[in-house]
Amino acid sequence: MAAANATFQDVRSQILTGNTAPVYLLHGEEGYFIDELVKDFETLVPEDLRDFNLYNVYAPETDMATVEELCRKFPMMAEKQVVILREAQAIRADQLNYLHHYVTRPNPQTVLVICCRGAQAKGKDLLDAVKKNGVTFLAKRLSDRDVLPAVSSIVKEKGLNIDPKAQMMLRDFIGTDLAKLYSEIDKLALILGAGAMITPEAVERNVGISKDYNNFELVDAINTRNALKAFAIVEYFRNNPKNNPTVVTVSTLFGHFSNILIYHYTADKTQDGYMTALGYRQPWQLRKIEAGARNYSVRQTIEIVSALRECDTRSKGIGSRTGEYDLLHDLVFRILTARGIIEV
Repeated sequence: MAAANATFQDVRSQILTGNTAPVYLLHGEEGYFIDELVKDFETLVPEDLRDFNLYNVYAPETDMATVEELCRKFPMMAEKQVVILREAQAIRADQLNYLHHYVTRPNPQTVLVICCRGAQAKGKDLLDAVKKNGVTFLAKRLSDRDVLPAVSSIVKEKGLNIDPKAQMMLRDFIGTDLAKLYSEIDKLALILGAGAMITPEAVERNVGISKDYNNFELVDAINTRNALKAFAIVEYFRNNPKNNPTVVTVSTLFGHFSNILIYHYTADKTQDGYMTALGYRQPWQLRKIEAGARNYSVRQTIEIVSALRECDTRSKGIGSRTGEYDLLHDLVFRILTARGIIEV
């Protein structure tokens, strides 16, 4: 049962089957996964027996000797008891390390769950002991590149299908916030029903993103050098700032033009070569990059990436007092008129 690096599904499967280890260490930056697993662990104890066999304790408020004492107890009228140690990231390494004495010889009738939400666990002795006698799960935060696959995975998990444009709209609007991603797709599943297709219109109605004025459409407009549409979207963003922060827009454009630069410099000019270089899984993801590469040369792309970096710096108030949407307007103008002049 011991596992140095179990996945989220591995741990969930062990809980659902009741084939649990005596100790679990849940740690890492992505709190959503840890919260969901804690809920699952609580279900190991029937509701009518939780007063005697389910303990939620908070590390900053509890001595680790008390935690060990709870773990050494035997369950009352149940096969197992569950002890959940929350906020373990908030105590010193030597305090948390105290538990390695217990983990070396754990009570087989107790499931101890140590939660370090938002940080990796401290305490080498404890980590070594858990690797031998328990299960560790490292909850990694989504990277920008992982968001699209995550959207696809969650949609499939909920028994839905999704239009590629709707998928990009969710990615651009929600970003790497996994809890919000699950929340919005759960809402869509409830409204649309099993087997439904998530369309851009459904996202617009139920999530609050305009299907015509969003970062996805802005990238398309810039890609095709449609200045009229691009500036119309910028003005829409200016008038609806709550749902359209410029930091997200600039980040989206930076990611897009960085990928165009990778495309230009990829040695293997086959579809598989491009997809490998860009980390894409589906051929349709290449279409927008191919369109951009046709309209922006290598030198133009380098100039644009430099302009994006400058805009990001100025939007943070460094060397500029210009409003963020005026900066975005200027940025779009600079992109559309880039001549490929690179200062050396």
